[in-house]
Amino acid sequence: MKAMKDNAAPREVHGNTFDEVIDQARRRLLQGAGGAAFLGFFASPAALARSLDEPVAASSSLLAAFPRSIPTHSDDRVTVMDGYVVRAILPWGDPLIDFSAYWRPDASSSAEEQARQIGDNHDGMHFFPFGPNGFEQGLLALNHEYTNYEYLFGKEYTEPWTREKAMKAINAHGVSIVHLQRDGQSGWRPVIPSRYNRRITGDTPIELTGPAAGHALLRTSADPSGTRVRGTLNNCANGFTPWGTYLTCEENFHNYFGGGSSDPLHQRYGIGKDGGYRWFEVIERFDLRREPNEPNRFGWVVEIDPFDPQSTPKKRTALGRFKHENAAVTLAPDGRVVVYMGDDERFEYLYRFVSHGRYDPANPAANRDLLDAGDLYVARFTAEPAADGTRLRGQWILLDKARNPLLAADARLPTQADVLIHARLAGDIVGATRMDRPEWVAIHPVSGEVYVTLTNNDKRKPGEVDAANPRAENRWGQILRWQEAGGDPSADEFAWDLFVLAGNPLAYPKGDPRAGSAAITPENMFNSPDGLGFDAAGRLWILTDGNYSNTGAYQGMGNNQMLVADPNVGLIRRFLVGPSGCEITGLTWSNDGRTMFVNVQHPGEAEGHPRAPRIPPGQDLATFLAAHPTVFSEWPHSQFHELGGGRPRAATLVIEHANGEPVFAAR
Repeated sequence: MKAMKDNAAPREVHGNTFDEVIDQARRRLLQGAGGAAFLGFFASPAALARSLDEPVAASSSLLAAFPRSIPTHSDDRVTVMDGYVVRAILPWGDPLIDFSAYWRPDASSSAEEQARQIGDNHDGMHFFPFGPNGFEQGLLALNHEYTNYEYLFGKEYTEPWTREKAMKAINAHGVSIVHLQRDGQSGWRPVIPSRYNRRITGDTPIELTGPAAGHALLRTSADPSGTRVRGTLNNCANGFTPWGTYLTCEENFHNYFGGGSSDPLHQRYGIGKDGGYRWFEVIERFDLRREPNEPNRFGWVVEIDPFDPQSTPKKRTALGRFKHENAAVTLAPDGRVVVYMGDDERFEYLYRFVSHGRYDPANPAANRDLLDAGDLYVARFTAEPAADGTRLRGQWILLDKARNPLLAADARLPTQADVLIHARLAGDIVGATRMDRPEWVAIHPVSGEVYVTLTNNDKRKPGEVDAANPRAENRWGQILRWQEAGGDPSADEFAWDLFVLAGNPLAYPKGDPRAGSAAITPENMFNSPDGLGFDAAGRLWILTDGNYSNTGAYQGMGNNQMLVADPNVGLIRRFLVGPSGCEITGLTWSNDGRTMFVNVQHPGEAEGHPRAPRIPPGQDLATFLAAHPTVFSEWPHSQFHELGGGRPRAATLVIEHANGEPVFAAR
């Protein structure tokens, strides 16, 4: 991340200063039924300083199994809270389909072998048990977001650049479906071979379904029907459905296309300049000059049946096209399916999908296409008081060409299919709230309250702050939450507030917004909340993907980490710290609550680190590592020696209580 300087200039929102907007909101709250309550984060600078100093509960029965935060570090190892044990499984490059495609420390595996190995840079995942009592085995659906070429290709790096190398990178993307089994000796391990094990890569046939399928903007020379796509890319976070399918979300798909584009609708997604993958040089479909519609076929939520390895994954266009982070699924009281989704880029939007059909647990076959028909909405967060008088008001704006007058009047989106393909433009037209990178969404298992991580936004200027995004040059991020009206996730209005503002109380004095809100202390501070999830007991788990330089605004924060919070009292404790250069991401649980699975992505990644140069093309990796021992990594081999080394490898952590207690779920 780039260094950012502080700016204390007056903040403006739609022509009013920030202070004026806050004062107006406070007066309305004081006049309403809620009376004296108002949100401390939503205040003038002086009042904000006082509110950031308000006490937070010192203890929590919900966190009894997690008694104190562990310290940060910048070491090349994973540490967890005392009383817990951790091991790593499923590292990138390990065999999945059979044992013939084995890990090669010298990076000499072929593209064909990579298509039969565990993919690279693990992200979101979900564990599907074999039945409600299947405590000993199940399927782990595991995303692979992207690749690091300096490790994927090793000594040769990228020169000479060939189609074979591009295909190896393509085959390292996508999803792995892994049959896991737990035994008394080694714990969880992959079952190889298994009829369930499967790789879905950037070249796997996938079907386009829903309202946009077949649209002219989705047709290419290889697929004139506009209904068949090769591959899923940049699979970030995930979701899962009540009918037992997996949702994988395509995020930064723009990076894979090159050749330039003058289309403003392409440029709205950052499409036009290759992100360094160079596929367009050797594979025609990634060249915008030859196939300008190919990128329109990415940026969707993909539904996969993990238990049917012969099934064709489906890109569900009714959920809209943008840089999807995850897809959090719940049910409305009438059985309609509701999906919450964030668009992970600065100043982008938060979305909701509500199905037309209703979930029928007695008829599984009838649920298979529920995500093909429904209404897409985008969120607006206001400074107006909500009906309860203690929170602020938000609303869901319908993105429907026929029913929203603003969309009906805009010729740039002539049909509903165009609205879905260009969901970002639709959000612009209706005036949605531009957020600080909305990422993972998580739903409380009891209350139904919804939480979203807003990771950071170093580009927000003082005049661009608003109620939901109250800090300019936001380096640390925040977590926002809301409750739908009447507890109904299909309602058009909701009440919201901020759960926590991340920050650094070592670098900034207490009460300074840059120090974070009252829940943030030197013992639990973090930056850039990203992954998010509730366990069955209602504990909120927070995973970070931020700056690990451990200096300046990030001093004392160390490597990326995972924290656990009691959302009822605001108490937060650090549970895990990852190895150097990594992101901590992806979490799921065994259904008996004994095991938590967590991913370590891109250990040893140099890009973005102030001390970390890139490996020069053609230089031997071992030589480079020897010259830069504090930057790069041989994790997980350096900590778990049974896993082959040679290069850093993404892997899945298996975390359990030392005495085997089921501490990760309600008892």
